[in-house]
Amino acid sequence: MAGKSGKKTVVLASGVFDLLHLGHVRFLEEAKKAGGKNAELIVIIARDSTVEKKKGRKPVMSENQRRALVESLKVVDEAVLGFEKFDLGDVVERVKPDVIALGYDQTEVEKGTKAYVTNHKLNIKVVRIGKFEEDELDSSSKIRKKIVENFVR
Repeated sequence: MAGKSGKKTVVLASGVFDLLHLGHVRFLEEAKKAGGKNAELIVIIARDSTVEKKKGRKPVMSENQRRALVESLKVVDEAVLGFEKFDLGDVVERVKPDVIALGYDQTEVEKGTKAYVTNHKLNIKVVRIGKFEEDELDSSSKIRKKIVENFVR
């Protein structure tokens, strides 16, 4: 991973990325753009155990499948699995990002991330990526709902 000494601007994004869809791709494209012309996009994929704790259910796809799919996207330079015990400090230490890109719905995460950056006097820009035009299938939960509506009889 290129750090601050390299020419590339390192952008960190993270998420579950279960049932990969266009909303995920748009988020990652915008995240990379937040780093400017010469950005490198590193994506942290939430572990199955983390998803289960936070959402009360396991993801449809395993963490290794989700990581491989995200890494296969042209916009992504590297996708890695998160830590079993999530700690922002560990992630920042490992990735050394110049920019941390958050999703439109990550208000609480944004507050915590900005506080961490300020408290540790880090030169990291924290950006929130806006919501895109609504599409019929722009979230994993909408995809699951449509599958149930159309195929469970």
